[in-house]
Amino acid sequence: MGQINVVTQRSLPAPPDRVLDLAADYAGTRAQLWPENITDYQVLAGGKGPGTRISYRLHATKKRIRDVAAEVSAPDAQSLVEADQNSTLRTVWRVRPEGDGSHVTVMTTWTGAGGVGGFFERIFAPIGVRKLWTAVLDNLSARL
Repeated sequence: MGQINVVTQRSLPAPPDRVLDLAADYAGTRAQLWPENITDYQVLAGGKGPGTRISYRLHATKKRIRDVAAEVSAPDAQSLVEADQNSTLRTVWRVRPEGDGSHVTVMTTWTGAGGVGGFFERIFAPIGVRKLWTAVLDNLSARL
């Protein structure tokens, strides 16, 4: 078992506070940013920023589906952390100034499985997770 880290980055043409505001709007904007491999998305508590609780089903493959129940925190003014309460899965959003816009980094980490299954997880899971966050950032960019 080892730590798996997947990083997706993007420059966006909007100030950091606008980008973070949209990313933290779990009841509104975020619900519209998910690609098709996220289903059953719900806001369980809150809806905006820290203290929000969300759930969804992540379809990694046709047969591999992960139920996520995440709680949102904001360790600083430039970050959001979505921590799954069912596993070690954590996604950290960092939005920093870059010229006239923003630089967004989305990093997802989790403790992978061991053995042969873990070997394939370390190879293929990052591809799917990167594709997920690339789609979310594409959709976010289109809203700016």
